[in-house]
Amino acid sequence: MQPSTRADTSLARQWRQELQSGQKSLKQAFLNKPNVSQLLQAQASLTDRVLRGLWQAFELDSEASLVAVGGYGRGELFPYSDVDILILLSHEASALTNRKIEELVGVLWDTGLAIGHSVRTLNECVVEAREDVTVQTNLLEARYLCGHAGLYADFLHAVTSAMDVAKFFEAKVAEQHQRHARFNDTAYNLEPNIKESPGGLRDLQNIIWIARALNLGSNWRELVKNRILSKHAAQQVRRHERNLQMLRTRLHYLANRREDRLLFDFQNELASQLGLVTTKRRRASEQLMHSFYQSAKFVGLINEILLQVLHERIYPEQHTVVSLNHRFEAVNGFLETKSPTLLYDDPSAILESFLVLQQHPELKGMGADLLRALHRTKHEITPQFRKDEKNKALFMQILQQPQGITHTLKLMNRYGVLGRYIPAFGRVSGQMQHDLFHVYTVDEHILNVLANLRRFALAEFSHEFPLCSRLFQEFPKPHLLYLGALFHDIAKGRGGDHSTLGAVDARRFCKQHNLPTEDGELVAWLVEAHLVMSNTAQKSDLSDPAVVEKFAHYVGSEYRLVALYLLTVADIRGTSPRIWNAWKGTLLESLFRATQRILRGSNPDDELKARQQQAKEILSYYGVVEQTYQPLWQQLGPAYFLRHEAQLIAWNTRLLLTHINTLVPIVRARLSPAGDGIQTMIYMPDQADIFVRICSFFGRLGYNIVEAKVHTTQHGYALDNFLILDQSDNKINYRDLLSFIEYELTQKLLSKAPPDAPVQGRISRQVKHMPIKPELTIQQEDNGPNTILDIATNDRPGLLSRIAHVLQQHHIRLHTAKINTLGNRVEDTFLIADQSGQRLTAEVLAALERSLRTQL
Repeated sequence: MQPSTRADTSLARQWRQELQSGQKSLKQAFLNKPNVSQLLQAQASLTDRVLRGLWQAFELDSEASLVAVGGYGRGELFPYSDVDILILLSHEASALTNRKIEELVGVLWDTGLAIGHSVRTLNECVVEAREDVTVQTNLLEARYLCGHAGLYADFLHAVTSAMDVAKFFEAKVAEQHQRHARFNDTAYNLEPNIKESPGGLRDLQNIIWIARALNLGSNWRELVKNRILSKHAAQQVRRHERNLQMLRTRLHYLANRREDRLLFDFQNELASQLGLVTTKRRRASEQLMHSFYQSAKFVGLINEILLQVLHERIYPEQHTVVSLNHRFEAVNGFLETKSPTLLYDDPSAILESFLVLQQHPELKGMGADLLRALHRTKHEITPQFRKDEKNKALFMQILQQPQGITHTLKLMNRYGVLGRYIPAFGRVSGQMQHDLFHVYTVDEHILNVLANLRRFALAEFSHEFPLCSRLFQEFPKPHLLYLGALFHDIAKGRGGDHSTLGAVDARRFCKQHNLPTEDGELVAWLVEAHLVMSNTAQKSDLSDPAVVEKFAHYVGSEYRLVALYLLTVADIRGTSPRIWNAWKGTLLESLFRATQRILRGSNPDDELKARQQQAKEILSYYGVVEQTYQPLWQQLGPAYFLRHEAQLIAWNTRLLLTHINTLVPIVRARLSPAGDGIQTMIYMPDQADIFVRICSFFGRLGYNIVEAKVHTTQHGYALDNFLILDQSDNKINYRDLLSFIEYELTQKLLSKAPPDAPVQGRISRQVKHMPIKPELTIQQEDNGPNTILDIATNDRPGLLSRIAHVLQQHHIRLHTAKINTLGNRVEDTFLIADQSGQRLTAEVLAALERSLRTQL
């Protein structure tokens, strides 16, 4: 007889206490003496005991079987993982049986088990398994717990008989590809998923599932017995599997919930639990992540090898061999060596294998035997190997092939060859960059930059960056750009300026590989200068001729300018999918074109006249004649035309033709012609709190100001132009938003009330766990009255508004603001002066610095 409702409550309480007591004991035992395999099995055994005890109370043995499925079916259970069970029925359940099952499931939840349950008949199991590979996978790991034993035996026979191994294999491979794609096909993110990311535990489980379907074993020991992998390889698999399991287990305990992502919130504590200590070179959390990345790399390799081996077992009749040259052949579309000892006999064949693969794009990749040989012989890449002229020539050939460069270098990194051939690259393999600007490890970022350069070479992507594509296709030696990409961040983490240290490495490499001196110097210069163009574009006032002249002098030649521009665009795009935007693209292109004109002989007077002429041509398209805007232009003054682009000049002019001496604010907004964000113009009689009011308004609206150009006309009017970006993914009706900005901002500027206080929002989770020590630099302009204020700190709500309030308190006039957000870091640059436009005194600067440091 099933329990009554009151008995249900008592039963749940009894087993909840049993479960909680058992889990507490297991956790304490694990923390005292960590043995992850033992814990996972003990967790499953404890859950078995609770489920069997509850099952018996409901007297279902004659009608159903209780079956563990999924990960729980393997006899392994992580602390907070779901407990997947199948209640197996012999036929459609009666009303009484259904009621019993409902009550049982309710009691299971009341005990505190995270139950994932399904109730199916034998026939339903077979039908659903055929239609859904996820269900079939779950049932594949079924384990009998209690109940009708004969029914379970029938179930096993039916599920096994219904298995179409080939179809199952193809479905699981496709599923893996889709899963990897969700993580951009890389495990090398800052907060990877231990279970689902490429190289995670799921990749190992995928192998076991397919092997089980083939009756080749349900664990690594049985796969060794069936000659699927060697004993040594199985030991390596278990070592890396235990590492991932250990991380996942500790993560569950730290989070007190099911959590499979290595979030910043837990990395420091997790590293501490593992006994890792911060050194001068590397944080403890970085050492932790490096351990994860190394395991993920090995798991990815073994997954690739074993999927090929299992494919051959499923399709033994498919065996085609095509000779490629006297040393290599294609076996079933995969590259293999003709001699099994080739890589041992002649280690140069290691690099040659990648070159051959690159030269034959019809190949699907490297075969399992070749991959095993690469893994065993990569240690033959010694200093002597690197000095061999044949090997140097092979590597340069790889860089100079017309296709497959990115794919080949990524494979070389994946298989551990690139880091052996370029030891400095090996030192940054799996190295975490402790910021939210770079969302990949150093090696992954470097290869992403190289991939972006290669993208410029492909005609099908020329619409993305037309200028870059044209410049790249005209560049005479693309392999020099690839080398610049390979070395630009290679000295990260050494302590010191990575650009300078990397340039030394690059120059040495180019000399060793017999590149002409001028080519080697270009590569070294690119590495040393790779941050200069982005810093100049995003921090300096590009409308100031002195800024562009200084940059042009630094670059020295148009050849270097083109190379640096291409590398800079590729670099910024390779840091994070969220960092690049059209505004940054426009800044870089503007700096490129302005510098190009100077290198071709232009001067500032020519630039001013050119901008005015371009603006006149744009205005003529709108039917605006010169006589109507000359009075306005006279009031704007020459500095305005040097600091604003022609398109913006024309837009401002059209809007202000009839408002030269307006007494009320003129606020106009439009979608930015650059493609990202909203451009907003404010024109009104000048007053001290304009910038504060504007910053507070946009801060409360949830928009980031990324550029502010503040200009005071000769007749005392403020003409300010702002570019703002929405940081959310919300779908917005821009027509309504533009009208809202124009009306509401006008009201804020007309208000006699004090400016709104800065927004007091919550700092993001990631920023909390990756703090940045604020940096503040104040220096005078080389030529001119302005002071340059640089601020680098954690991003937070209301930051710009706080800075604006400080500037107002000290009666400081803002000339230009460049607001640059890099993940969790902001790098803001302000050109400031006193209210009369004169240089700030030492006393004012000291007081300003004290106030800003207090705010930051």
